[in-house]
Amino acid sequence: MTRVVCALSGGGAKAAAHLGALRALAERRLSPQHYVATSMGAVVAAMLAAGLSYDQALARLVSLRKGDLAGLSPQALLGVYGGSLFRLEPLRRLIARLVPARRFADLVVPLTVTAVDLESGGLVLLGPGGHDVPLVDALTATCALPIYFPPVPLVGRSLVDGGLREVLPLDTASRFQPDLVFAVHVGPSFDERPAERRARLPTLVRRHGQAQRILMAAQTDAAIARWRREEDTELVLVLPRVFAETTFAVDMVVPYIEEGYRAAVRALAARVPQ
Repeated sequence: MTRVVCALSGGGAKAAAHLGALRALAERRLSPQHYVATSMGAVVAAMLAAGLSYDQALARLVSLRKGDLAGLSPQALLGVYGGSLFRLEPLRRLIARLVPARRFADLVVPLTVTAVDLESGGLVLLGPGGHDVPLVDALTATCALPIYFPPVPLVGRSLVDGGLREVLPLDTASRFQPDLVFAVHVGPSFDERPAERRARLPTLVRRHGQAQRILMAAQTDAAIARWRREEDTELVLVLPRVFAETTFAVDMVVPYIEEGYRAAVRALAARVPQ
């Protein structure tokens, strides 16, 4: 049996594309033996790793509303002196609603979540291969993108979004003895299309996001190039076509699921088994 490790990127609402991509993988009778995931990609992975079917996960994702995430923090009133735009608790409640498991040990398929130590900049693994912490805490930490959300105090550190170190966690996926890495990338990219309707954002927030996109996109391009240059393990890289500035666009969940499916079908059709 081919040991498939799935590497799922961050990307906010764009991470819905992972669900469609994983449906295409299942149609090829390839089953993930391990998920390694970042940010909202980790939430989608946790839903499936907990045993939800495609239809059950779809129903939960399409129930999302923008207000589920955007609990404005009182600190936002302090402007540049505030700690974050949004409160953490609505995000935590949303994750608990989406994922029907509370411990890593409850998952049917192992999941490793990446986060980043805000002080040291070090990558922190949560779950198999790392720290055993409550699952919802781990998922909240990996989604805690600075400026939008405050850091999560966990394992004696201040943890934030894993995408700051590994938007697409290829290097971490390689630790789990894969025969095939099925990697889906919907995070910041130089190939993102301009959004048809730009999000209404304060100029300072937009500039921060643009700078962050450049850094994360360059980091991911380097990781993919390094893999192709140095790794022998087969990589199926799925690149759904997504729009920039749609991190919180929950109204695009269904189109992104459909695009994830189409992109994965294309990538799997081009696969040359090793």
